[in-house]
Amino acid sequence: MIKKWLSHRYTVVLSGLLAVVAIAMIAWFIYTPSRSAELQTDKVAAASPVWKLGQRDDSSAEFKGVVGRDNIDISTAAATTESSAKGALSALSVAEESTTVPVLLSSGDIPPGLNASTNPELTLQYKLNQIPPNGMIFRVRILDAGKAVPQMAVFSNHQLSGIIQIAGVSGTGSAYNFKNNYELYIPKEQLQSGVNVLKLKTARCLYCSSAEDKNVWWTWDDLSLETLASPAVEPVHGKYILTGTNVNNKEFYYDQGAVKHLPYVLKWLGIAYSGNVMRVTCASNVGKACTDVDDYYQTLKQYNMQSSALYLYTGDIKLQKDGSLPETAKQKLRDYVKKYGSYLQYYEVDNEPGLFNRSKAVNLAVAKWLNTEGKQLAPHLKTVAPGWAYWPTYSTKACKNQTSGTQKCGDPDGWERDPEQRKQLEEVTDLTNGHAYGESYNEEGGGSFVQNLKTFGGSSNGLAKKMLNTEFGTNDTHRDNPDYGASQPQAAAFDRIMRSQIGFADMFIQHAAFYKDYTLFKTGFDLQSHNPANTEIYPFGQGQDTRVKIMRRLSLAYATHGQPLTYTVLNPEGTKDKMVYVRAVDTSKLKPLAGSGATSDKLLVNLVNFEATPQTVRVRVTMPKAGLYTGERFGAGSTYSQAQRSISGLKASPALDFEEKLGPGEAVQYILELKSTDQTAASAPTGVKAASVQDGAVKINWLQAEGVSSYDVLRADGTDGAYQVIASQVAGNTYTDRTVKAGGHYVYKVRATGGTQVSQAAEVA
Repeated sequence: MIKKWLSHRYTVVLSGLLAVVAIAMIAWFIYTPSRSAELQTDKVAAASPVWKLGQRDDSSAEFKGVVGRDNIDISTAAATTESSAKGALSALSVAEESTTVPVLLSSGDIPPGLNASTNPELTLQYKLNQIPPNGMIFRVRILDAGKAVPQMAVFSNHQLSGIIQIAGVSGTGSAYNFKNNYELYIPKEQLQSGVNVLKLKTARCLYCSSAEDKNVWWTWDDLSLETLASPAVEPVHGKYILTGTNVNNKEFYYDQGAVKHLPYVLKWLGIAYSGNVMRVTCASNVGKACTDVDDYYQTLKQYNMQSSALYLYTGDIKLQKDGSLPETAKQKLRDYVKKYGSYLQYYEVDNEPGLFNRSKAVNLAVAKWLNTEGKQLAPHLKTVAPGWAYWPTYSTKACKNQTSGTQKCGDPDGWERDPEQRKQLEEVTDLTNGHAYGESYNEEGGGSFVQNLKTFGGSSNGLAKKMLNTEFGTNDTHRDNPDYGASQPQAAAFDRIMRSQIGFADMFIQHAAFYKDYTLFKTGFDLQSHNPANTEIYPFGQGQDTRVKIMRRLSLAYATHGQPLTYTVLNPEGTKDKMVYVRAVDTSKLKPLAGSGATSDKLLVNLVNFEATPQTVRVRVTMPKAGLYTGERFGAGSTYSQAQRSISGLKASPALDFEEKLGPGEAVQYILELKSTDQTAASAPTGVKAASVQDGAVKINWLQAEGVSSYDVLRADGTDGAYQVIASQVAGNTYTDRTVKAGGHYVYKVRATGGTQVSQAAEVA
């Protein structure tokens, strides 16, 4: 009577702890889940269930009474009453007639969820007759959770498979709930034939004390473990997310200063090559804001990045009688989309329309143009709702851009706070939006999470629309909720706001890389005259972790994408039950980006420590091919040049070993590619500069060229002299010439080793 779902290779057994007679008696009560679309997503290969606990009924009540290992009385199992049999196994589905529930390795019942204060972990034992060659997927449906963004650490055979970031509204005052399905890839290297152990554990924020525990809880609807029928296309980590930031000069300008810093920021943050998304906000009303935005977009394509554009200034638009945009506004949009449309994946209708006193009717007209003529010019383009700030009416709180004595926040006044009026924009856009700073995501009066639930009337499986949040972050005044006991309150606030986005949004963009008070990096200078290799992290002070460190940690764990590479942890005793995460992906397997057609050929190996103590990890990654690999390593360091190190000559067989001692909360990324012996067609580096240094030597610096692993430095004596190679196979982006003579006049050029394209000349400054 139990439906056969699997071949005998993947059966789950109770290790003899339940008698066959007990199974026969209660089999009728076993719930059989449907083979619905939930078993397959665009990021996870089709899966076959091994076991499932719980019914998909929006209730966790069936878990009350599910027996655990220590209170099974096999001798009396056949005499179990109907009601207790239903309580025991109405929550259970298994794979074969000869199999039973996975063993609960502690006394008591399987709980309806976990709570860090009362029942912080659940450990299940099950048996596999053979290791699934494509690994497994763990799935859990969350019904309710605390607003603190609780974390579920998942361990397979004592090695961390991942940490699920859970979004919850309990404690926010929201009248609407948020239910969501999360899934987690478990590689075959974390499985074994015979007995396996799956442990689910609550995890505090990295900076928090036991005071947070009472806020770290959730309830679940069902849990399941499934084998993949084909190789995974993505090591899904709770859910598929994309992230990014905004790199501009002096907060407005997309000039060469922004262009030359862009690659450095993308790689340092660990978001390059994976199809992540950047906000591009060169505004039509700011002179010279878009001077070099074409180069900017080309650079994004080069690093396999998407863009979300915001161009048209809407504050001075007067609509035509039929409610459409005036021709001047249409032409601005038309020119922009014609010129850059192939680089754009998303266009944001407006920015914080209530706060900046913008018109709902104008926003609707912009959305209409984008959905008609805009999508004719760029059919792949997706529209994004305005970056909601949920601003109230003027009488409640004043806003910006008041002119001619008007006293209202938007037209009509306060419309941005009204979910019914926001819904009019949501109905004509492809993605929702909602800015979030500090704890505002969960504030009932104006938080993006809670307000979006109001707009869509609650949630049955995540938000009703995909979400691209074009601004999240913290400013220097934000501190974590004191109830959570954070030792680093500013760091904890940024960590929590980004984890919240992982929990409920699909894409989210930090505001911003160079922006006073909210910034990732130190500001206060012109990027055009600044060497990006000297870019320095903005510190919180008092020894706290920085926004950059936190964003790198979470980006490396959740926002690097591609087909998973096989890996084996070589020091499993050292990482046993430790929150040390390994993510290795082949980005060449990603689909080309819409519009730009951008792709990547990089291999990313990420090692992430979620522990508050140093951890050493040794891992062997199987590369796609044997050979020599080159690239870059990014780790700790307060400047780019300290954090970045060029890598050459890593010999893979195709296995390649990595070893890192990671500090608390530290993350390391290797960006690698198979070394090519031919760099003749490689682009020449830009930004070459030469300057005298001590002892009469000359130091030459340049900006790194994409895909180039080494450089030749050429020198001419005088402006008319012939250029000769003075250094070859130079790794990195700097070289010191110590062979110059006093009084000599020298000019330098740089190229990729053996390349035909040479940089512009640089005379000694």
